[in-house]
Amino acid sequence: MFRFFRARQARSPLSSRHCTQNMRANDFAVPAALPDKGQLNIPVASMLAEDLIAWNTIEEGRTLARQDRWAELSKKMRAADQDRKTAPDGTPIADLLAFGARSDVVLAAEHALTDGNALCEYDLLGGISELEDEMREYPDDPMITLVVALAHIDLAWAWRGIATDATLPPLHQSRCAAHFDRAADLLPTCRAALPDSPIVAAASCALLAGQRKTNQRVAEEYEHLITLDPHNQRHMRAMGTHLLPRWFGSYEKLEVQALRNAARTADIWGAGGYTWVQFDAIALDEEACARLDVEYFLEGFHDILHRRPDQQTVNMLSAYCAITIQNGQGLNEKADLVRSQIHEAANGLIRDHMTELHPLIWAHAANGFNNSVRINSAERFAARGKRDALLAIRNLFREELHNGMDVTFTPSGLRLSQH
Repeated sequence: MFRFFRARQARSPLSSRHCTQNMRANDFAVPAALPDKGQLNIPVASMLAEDLIAWNTIEEGRTLARQDRWAELSKKMRAADQDRKTAPDGTPIADLLAFGARSDVVLAAEHALTDGNALCEYDLLGGISELEDEMREYPDDPMITLVVALAHIDLAWAWRGIATDATLPPLHQSRCAAHFDRAADLLPTCRAALPDSPIVAAASCALLAGQRKTNQRVAEEYEHLITLDPHNQRHMRAMGTHLLPRWFGSYEKLEVQALRNAARTADIWGAGGYTWVQFDAIALDEEACARLDVEYFLEGFHDILHRRPDQQTVNMLSAYCAITIQNGQGLNEKADLVRSQIHEAANGLIRDHMTELHPLIWAHAANGFNNSVRINSAERFAARGKRDALLAIRNLFREELHNGMDVTFTPSGLRLSQH
């Protein structure tokens, strides 16, 4: 499963959500150790098996939709949703099936909207109309209705793009609003039929971002979702982001809800409930970072690792402290002090808990764990993650390596020995 890296080796591709092939993660080029100095040795986990779970699930959803096996798709989505099944990175299996089922329509529209020539040739309403027709064939199936609602949300964002409100063309504004409105029309049926469904609750939260109404009860919507699926940290992180002033909240509301979430999920996450809500928010917003209760935030790290000591979690927290939290350095003096304290936590995380390297996690850390980032080359993306990780680890052990010590990560922990 692992191979220690010691010297420069030939590169090999790595899979990702948007670009997956039959590749191994432990064949990337790595920096050679400095001559006559200590050697850094760390096993690199093969991400293939883990990543294929997500990739194969998306492909399964796409295949079922293409073959008009909608009843079977619905059954699989409902079973995965009820059992709270997730891929290794925490993405719900039901979400992956739903994405696969609508991906042909959504990805084609996204391509057309980013390519002027394709836009002239592609019927942007044809694909979603076909999905609507399938939904009408199953009028009493809320999961199929949900797939269509999620497709409308995706298409709304495709029309929205990255333009500002002032520069967004009128046609794009109207199409974006129309797709969000259609999703809003469909989702109540899903909520009524499946009141305890995390995927439906998550869709309701996703819809909030498109409607931007001042009376929206954002915190309450996310609390409902987290109550349904408290073991999934992704929901807590999304709540924190949407409670920033740039979305629907305020710094005061963010702090209150982070503390409230810690209290509500204490039996599962300890102080980690506070950490997860603040996790992405403070990486995005300098003022939120400056206001953070950093001691409680780091206590949450300890509680998270106590409950989730797996290497996926260790690598994510380590990469966050080593790389993500440094984004925005120098913009706010108080935030910089908080960032430095969090950055220092990488020392203990890597020394005391890491046994293997997960390159994709480190690559995503540089983008603030932004899942919407499109990856053109899986090989380059993972190679960058490995380079970032090795640089961070080498810097951490620069004194030992300079003094000729070998730094070796083993399944039983860190081992230092004379070279």
